[in-house]
Order: sequence, then structure tokens, then C-alpha cells
Amino acid sequence: MAVKLAVFEAAMIFGVVCAVVLWSASHPTAEPAVAVAAAHGLAIALCGIAAFYCQDLYDLRRVRTFGQSVRRLPRAAAVASVLLLAGHAPFAGCPLDQATLLGSGAAALGLVMLVRARAYRLMATTPGFERVLVIGGEGLAQELIAEIQARPDRLQRVVGFVDDRSSPSRPGCPRLGSLGELSRIVDEVRPHRVIVALAPRRGRLPLKALLDLRLHGVVIEDGVEVYERLTGKIAIEAVAPSSVIFCAGFQPRRLDLVLTRVLSVPVAAAGLVLLAPLLGLIALAIKLDSRGPVFFVHERVGRGGKRFPLVKFRTMRPARSVTSEWVKDNDARLTRVGRWLRRFRLDELPQLVNIVTGSMNLVGPRPHPVGNVPLFVMVMRNVPECGEQIPYYALRSMVRPGLTGWAQVRYRYANDLEEEVEKMRYDLYYIKHMSAWLDLRILFETVKIVLHGRELAHHDPVPAVAMVAPSEFEKAPRPRPVTLERPVTGT
Repeated sequence: MAVKLAVFEAAMIFGVVCAVVLWSASHPTAEPAVAVAAAHGLAIALCGIAAFYCQDLYDLRRVRTFGQSVRRLPRAAAVASVLLLAGHAPFAGCPLDQATLLGSGAAALGLVMLVRARAYRLMATTPGFERVLVIGGEGLAQELIAEIQARPDRLQRVVGFVDDRSSPSRPGCPRLGSLGELSRIVDEVRPHRVIVALAPRRGRLPLKALLDLRLHGVVIEDGVEVYERLTGKIAIEAVAPSSVIFCAGFQPRRLDLVLTRVLSVPVAAAGLVLLAPLLGLIALAIKLDSRGPVFFVHERVGRGGKRFPLVKFRTMRPARSVTSEWVKDNDARLTRVGRWLRRFRLDELPQLVNIVTGSMNLVGPRPHPVGNVPLFVMVMRNVPECGEQIPYYALRSMVRPGLTGWAQVRYRYANDLEEEVEKMRYDLYYIKHMSAWLDLRILFETVKIVLHGRELAHHDPVPAVAMVAPSEFEKAPRPRPVTLERPVTGT
């Protein structure tokens, strides 16, 4: 949906700008005028789309109303103007002045916002074109219902759910009956799509009724796969071990591994050269701000469980005793320079050296400290659905860790074990869907976060599925905390 919206708005901007430029030209039918109009139309369209992307105007999970779009519009217009004026140099010799250039862009922007206002109104007043029936009423099923209700752009409407248990209904989504009444319920609500989110399924799945629906053209989907598609993360507690064993997605293709490496090394090497002056200034600022070394070197776990020294700029004062693992408990130790470095992610730049030497890639799961690995493995193994033989945490070691990653652009710094497990969901999603295109998307999102200087890229509109009850692991022996310059949650 976001891609279609971007293409449509780019075409609209291009058409409006071409019309304005040709209208202002003294000879609009002349070949030079047409070429100038097309060039300006393309430039303004690209700058406008880039500015909208930078302000999250294509993220319909964050910007759900027209009012939210309008509040972001001034910044988007400012970014587009800067990009446009910076790229206007090649047209300096053209008769078209900057006033006409900005005027055509403003006209195009106004039309785009009028179309957006109409689109948001239609999404708010038009019921979903596709009726969805959910089988299941707890845990994953409730999360799926909430996700679909939070995404009016998908033009889907959950008509209700079916479950033997008396699960609580959500607003606009009642419990329609038990599994034994599925045939009657289907005849009444006539769904276009059925999502199966039962847990556990064994002995409960109404196979005959679902097969009849499939034969009559109704789409039947697995709730785990739908959740993954809607949220960009994996519901670990609902994934059966057999699905991990036989799934081709958890075995990255050799071509994807090679492309990721080919992309990472040249970019990291060029970054070290081009950013050398900035790295020098940061090192000087750290030395002037507080006592201690410029760099912080810490042992991390990489691909295949191999250990390597991770390098980053020091952002904290040295700890005088054993410290907590979480960012919220170490805030007092941050230096003045360290706060700014973390805000804009500049403390991670020395890891370009780790990329060149082969320990890391540009994109991948963030490497965890060696002392924390036993804790995370223990927690994953205590999830009943996983089982002792399939510790999902070990899947992280299938790929090289990264300077940035899917969890970093989709979630915030973790401040407790539950949030760390939530980031694990995103890491597994990346490993399952690893590709060069996903890496490029993550890099673009990372640049946007760095430019904004913000911690959280995306706020989930609904609470996450509970990973595991605290009682299942809180009594287990935990590894002794290690003294970190930066806790594991900053990874």
C-alpha cells in the first residue's frame, strides 16, 4: 500500500509540475521547454517523495489520520525545499527561476494533500471490503484482530472470531460461537478470508469445515504467517519446532550472504576514509569531556558462536562496581558527549573496522555480549512451545551480526528481559527473510533515524504477544551480571 501510494503521488507531482512549468514558458510547445519541464517534474517528484518518506508519511501504522499528516507537512515541505534548492544548480542556466520552481512544487504538494484527505476520509468511513473471520480467541488471535483493526489501509474488517473458550470480545469484533458451529457462522457472515490462530491446534482444528471453505474459494491462512506479515516479526511462542526445521526461510541462501558481504565491505571501507575527520573530532570531544579511553572494546558473539572484540566510542564513565545490564539503570553514567553520540548513533561508527575485518556486516542482528548469551538461551528453552531441542536463540548465529538491523529500526533500546525477547522476534524475522532488498530498506531506515536523532523508529500500535510468563524463568539460575560500559540493551 505504501509503495503504491508513493508511486501515485510521484506521478501526480510530476504531472502538476510539468503543467505549471509549461504554462509559465513563453513557448510551451518548444522542445527545450518540454525537456526542462520533465527534468523539473522528475526532480521535484523525487525530492517530495524523499521528504515524505523521511517524515514517515508512508508509514500508515504511524500516521493513521489526515490530521497527523498535516502536522508532519511543514517539516516535509522544509526538507523537500532544501533538497530541491540543493539540486537546482544544474538548472542554473535555464530561464526558469526559483520562484517558479518552488511555486510548482507548492501547487503539487497542495494537490497531493487534497487527495490524501479524501483517501483518509474513505478509509475512515468505508467498511472493509474484505470480511475476515478469525478462528481462535486468545493470545495470537487477539493480537491479529488488534493489528487488522489498526490498519484501515488494508481495507479488511474482522467480522468476529470463533472459539470454544469464552474469550473476551474486542470492540467491533464479537465472539460468534464455538468451533462446532463454524458452518452456521460461515453461512451467516460469509467471510472472504479465514485466519486460523488456534493454540493448541491438535484435536481442535475443524478440518472438514475448513476444507469445504477452501473448495468454495475462501482464503484460509495460518495465523502465524499473517502475524508475521502484518508486524514484521515472528510470534516465537506460536511457532512449532517442525515449522522451523522444514522452513526454507531459516536457511539464508548463499547468494544473499555473498551480496550482503559485497555490499558491506566497500561501504565500510569508504566510510572509514570519508568519515575520518568526523571520527577525529569525536575522539577529541570524548577526551576533553571525561577521563578514560576514547574507545570501548567488548567481547561479543558473532556468526557461528565465534567471539570477537567489538569497538565503539566510549559513552560512559567507567563503572566502579558490577552494574545492571539495562540502559535505564546506567543513565547516570552517560557523559555529555556520550548522550549526543548515542542519540545520533555515532558511537557505533568504529564498528566499520569490525566490518572490514570480517566480524560484522552493515546489516544483521546486533551482537550480544558473551556474558548474556547463556541467559537468552535459557529463556528461549523455557518457552514450552520451543522445546529443549530447538533453542530458537541459536538461529541468530547463522548470519554475521550487523552495525544496524531490523530490530534496531523497528524497536527501541530494550530495558528489560521481556523487551530483549521482543527484539529477538525481529531478529528472527530478518534471518528468515534475509535479502539484499531488505538490507537496503534497513539502511534507508537507519539513515532516517540518524538524521532525526531519535531512539524509536516504530511504535507498535498494539501490545506484543506475551512471550513467556515470568514465573517460567525467574526461578532459574541466571548468569552473573557482567560489568559493561554499555549494557546489552544498547546493542
